[in-house]
Amino acid sequence: MPGPTPLTRRALIALTAAAAFSAAQAQGQRVFRITAIPDESPTELARKAAPLVKYLEQRLGVKAEYTPVTDYAAAVEALANQQVDLAWFGGFTFVQAQQRSGGKVVPLVQREEDEKFRSVFVTTEAGIKSLADLKGRTLSFGSQSSTSGHLMPRSFLLGAGVDPDRDLKRVAYSGAHDATVAAVASGKVDAGALNISVWDKLVADKKVDPAKVRVFFTTPAYYDYNWTVHADMPAPQRERLAKAFLDLNNATPEGREILELQRATRFVPTRAENYKGIEAAARNAGLLK
Repeated sequence: MPGPTPLTRRALIALTAAAAFSAAQAQGQRVFRITAIPDESPTELARKAAPLVKYLEQRLGVKAEYTPVTDYAAAVEALANQQVDLAWFGGFTFVQAQQRSGGKVVPLVQREEDEKFRSVFVTTEAGIKSLADLKGRTLSFGSQSSTSGHLMPRSFLLGAGVDPDRDLKRVAYSGAHDATVAAVASGKVDAGALNISVWDKLVADKKVDPAKVRVFFTTPAYYDYNWTVHADMPAPQRERLAKAFLDLNNATPEGREILELQRATRFVPTRAENYKGIEAAARNAGLLK
């Protein structure tokens, strides 16, 4: 007898997957929940998450869902209280989650780009050419809990002898990187600080005119974002999850789409020790006790 046609094979695979999923539901297997700090607009975060959620669902063999949160603190609480299984944190929110959970969170992977991440300061003002020129001006950070949109820019400002709370006319918090650029472009503030990845994406998508809003300072490199789980996650599941990220590459359409949306060349393993510098910067800036 002739073997099954490609269409038949696909149907059999689909039926097998459906049966496996039904069995998991029957056994009361809960949904694998994923969240991310809201460092961009909700629609952009959902767009970035969709193919990754689908991919992880297939690799883990369980139903997966993206669960948005209202702010950075909510993302920290969600993982610390095990309301989600996986969270996309900035370096500072990872440190906060470590503290909030009593050391019971584990960073699994980070983008290769996060080993040498940077922030940029942008402005429309011709008279602003250095960090020192911000004295007496207005400046917008992103979220107060943002690594690349607040903590590290503040740390580099302090290192340059500029105390944001004492030397600036006004400090604002936009809540997200793209909102910071919008505030600068509209003239609501003289300058803003945000992560270089979002800046590059906004420029590439022609959502900002770099001839009008320009970068005047780029920070030195530091460790930033990672995907983190709770330490109570069983080791085998943790290993499967990490491998799913590490296996992503540009050789497949699925991998290419996910990596492009995540603004990643590839994912690499990470560890808690990588974020000791972030913790020190937070303590020195009085943002962590």
